[in-house]
Parts: sequence; C-alpha cells; structure tokens
Amino acid sequence: MTYQLTIEPLGATIDVEEGQTLLDAALRQGIYIPHACGHGLCGTCKVQVSDGEVDHGAANPFALLEMERDDGKTLACCATLQSDATIEADIDDEPDAQIIPMRDFEATVARIEQLTPTIKALHLRLNQPIRYQAGQYVQVQIPGVEGGRAFSIANAPQAGGQSSEIELNVRRVPGGAGTTWLHESLNVGDRLQLTGPYGRFFVRRSAAMPMVFMAGGSGLSSPRAMILDLLASGCTQPITLVYGQRSAQELYYDAEFRALAARHPHFTYVPALSEAADSDGWDGARGFVHEAARAHFGGSFTGHKAYLCGPPPMIEACIGTLMQGRLFERDIYTEKFLSAADAQQARSPLFRTI
Repeated sequence: MTYQLTIEPLGATIDVEEGQTLLDAALRQGIYIPHACGHGLCGTCKVQVSDGEVDHGAANPFALLEMERDDGKTLACCATLQSDATIEADIDDEPDAQIIPMRDFEATVARIEQLTPTIKALHLRLNQPIRYQAGQYVQVQIPGVEGGRAFSIANAPQAGGQSSEIELNVRRVPGGAGTTWLHESLNVGDRLQLTGPYGRFFVRRSAAMPMVFMAGGSGLSSPRAMILDLLASGCTQPITLVYGQRSAQELYYDAEFRALAARHPHFTYVPALSEAADSDGWDGARGFVHEAARAHFGGSFTGHKAYLCGPPPMIEACIGTLMQGRLFERDIYTEKFLSAADAQQARSPLFRTI
C-alpha cells in the first residue's frame, strides 16, 4: 500500500510505501528534513503532523515526549504513515545545497589501506556512480549491526559531481561491533550495501569568505573531501585546516596536506598533537584543536566561515572558542550525523543549526 505525504512549507507531495519512514521517503525524493542520529534518539528530525495518522515507531520517549505526541509531533526517522498525511518541517533554504535523491548502492572493496594503528581507509568501487557534495556521508550496512553505520566520504567528487569509487576512513572503536567487523573481517573483493548521500555538511561557496576547517580524530574525512574539492575547482579564498590528534602516529594524511600547503599559497595547514612526547621530535602545535586554532588566529575569527568535524567534546570546545573570537551561529557548521552513543549525550541547547 502507498500513502501520500505532503511536506510543508514546500507544498511537495510524495509517495510513501507502507512501513517506510517519513525521513527515508523524503530523502529519496531529494527533500532534506533536518536529522542527525537516524535512530529516534536525538529529536533533530521532529516534525508536526497537521493532518493524517502516523505510527511513531521506536521513537525514544525522551526525544519525543508524551505531551509532544499528544500535540501531533513525531520523529521523521521513525514514523510511518497509517493514512495520507501532511507534515510541517523546519526546512531551511540553503542556496548552496544541491538536490540529490538518496539511493541504494552495492560496493566492492577495491583496496584497504592502514592509515594509522587505529584507522583504515576503505576504497569502495560502486555498481553505479554516486552523486554527492563534498562533506556528505553514506550509511553502510554491516552484518549483525542493526541500522548500519554512517561514514563520511573522504574523497572529493569527480567531474560532474559524482564518483564511481569512494573512500571511507574507519576508526576502530573499542567494543564497537560495526568498526570491529570492518577492521577484522572485511577483505578486498567483499561486497557491502550502502545508502546515500546524506547530510548538509558542505561548503557555502556563495558566501565567498575565508574558511577555517577544524577536525579531530577520524573527523578529517569530510574536511579532506571539501578542501580537495575547493582546491581542484580553483577556489581562491583563504583556507585553513587545523587538525588535531593525540600522537604523531595517528596523524593521517599529514604529508598530503603539507604538500598541498606548499603548492597552494592560500591554503594553510596547522597540525596539532595533544599528547606529544618530548622524545617525538614534534615541532608543531601542541594542545587541542581549539587551542591551536586560537593561537594561530590570535583569538579572532571574524570574517570566516567555520566547518567543524570530530568528537562531540571537540565540537563543543571549538564552538566556544569561535564564539569568543567573534564568530557566531550563522557562520559555524558542523557535521550532523551522530552515533547512537553520541545521540544520548547532552548537547548544547543554545544552537538551532550547529
């Protein structure tokens, strides 16, 4: 059975299959409803049902309160239709966003590269080209792991905005079933199912402003794709990457970024180590990402667009530093997808878009 869903304020009407979530149906039509965890835990995809009946599914009672259910709200990532319906979603107008319908892909593992002791690069050859904006991510299905796992695409799209092969950087999470399987059981030639692209973490090129990218841990994937795309397309705005790791062993793509900085005078690379030992011979920045950024910019970030990607504590620290340096919400962007663990952590209520 198929139902019809009208999405306001767009006025768009789409078909929704029985058992299909509102979010999945919208994304497959290229309609972006803000979301993050995709598991009913964070509440980012909350919408108002103004007409019709829905099943709330597995929405967490803390993400969707009982009083909100009574008021007609639901979580698009969990809700399914029981009749034709109309919803009202908080959809921002993004002039730089491309309309790209989400699709399913089959991928063959072409190559596996050990980037650091804890991070592997998976090079996946797709059964059909994927169109995406640098900074977006895909959802990978993993045997025995419900819901799959989200990974940013680490390479820039080729000519025409699409690629037949993508790179995913996977950090092994202690105790994590998904990343453990990818590190220990996946082999060259194996096949994976994935869906994408997802997300609205991309460069706001129309702003024509200097950019600072702040990344920590394995959060380098999206900034790498975005920076490679910017440099390849002839962007002339100043670009700064501040990238932090604990030790030099974990600092991946370091040589690549140093080479890019040498070739492109408007690109600056600032690597920082938070746990560098004196015996390492490290002569670069020391401390956390936000500390290295503050030192490099002299505490002032006015006139920049900032793009942040990394663990939630790093993001919170960077937001605080940027705001102290006179950069505010309208110019700060973060990657939106969350793991189930991340979604259950307290997040700052001060920001609507970051």
